[in-house]
Amino acid sequence: MKIRDILNDNKVHISFEIFPPKTDAGYDNVLSAAEQIAALKPSFISVTYGAGGGTSKNTAKIASHIRQNLGVESLAHLTCVSSTKDEVHQVIDRLKEQGIENILALRGDIPKDDTFPVPNQYKYACELIEDIKSQGDFCIGAACYPEGHVESACKKEDIIHLKNKVECGVDFLTTQMFFDNSILYNFLYRIREQGITVPVLPGIMPVTNGKQMKRICDLSGTILPQRFRAIVDCFGDNPAAMQQAGIAYATDQIIDLIANGIRNIHIYSMNKPEVAAAIMRNLSEIVGA
Repeated sequence: MKIRDILNDNKVHISFEIFPPKTDAGYDNVLSAAEQIAALKPSFISVTYGAGGGTSKNTAKIASHIRQNLGVESLAHLTCVSSTKDEVHQVIDRLKEQGIENILALRGDIPKDDTFPVPNQYKYACELIEDIKSQGDFCIGAACYPEGHVESACKKEDIIHLKNKVECGVDFLTTQMFFDNSILYNFLYRIREQGITVPVLPGIMPVTNGKQMKRICDLSGTILPQRFRAIVDCFGDNPAAMQQAGIAYATDQIIDLIANGIRNIHIYSMNKPEVAAAIMRNLSEIVGA
């Protein structure tokens, strides 16, 4: 089933994300995590893609397993920054063969060796989106950045680029993680004013390890509210307490989003079924309300 159809029924939809193993030795552990998360009956599960092919070979395989054997719709990420167009076409063919109908089209982080782009390579996500659309009847998602993309000069420029992506054939958007809901509400107001009307799924990251924070900030430029900083400062050195506090903070974000009319929420669950399960327990009556 296409995700655009799932999102169209005005119910609350919760989805989760997993990532393939870095080595084949971790494959069974990822399948186990996927099975436990699927048992929570999310609206769909997304499967990330390793830049440079490091973990990408298993994306289609895991996404197909989730869809065909676990009874949950799947969304396969496709990142093009380290691949030629021919290589991307091979991946699209593989997704078709596995019966995957939903693709999250991403450019990815530019390599630091200044070789981007090389001949026969995509420069922008919109080029990838157009190519996917020309190759089959896929439902296509894309990323958006409520705090602005780190490469954009300003938020206005970023929204212009986002509108271009949507006009190339995007069916829905998933946001980068954020920790202050007012940032999302402001972002939604601004993009709707510019005529971007596709569904937007807020991306919520339950931070369960204080060491995650520096990497998150370095990669994305995400703003950390003082309330959240205080939680990390207080509990960051106590893994069990930090996990509980991170789950509570993410749950609070989700409850506020639902109370303010947001119906579709994506959770970056990081292959942690215990975290996904705790959040779903916290939302058990709210999601069905």
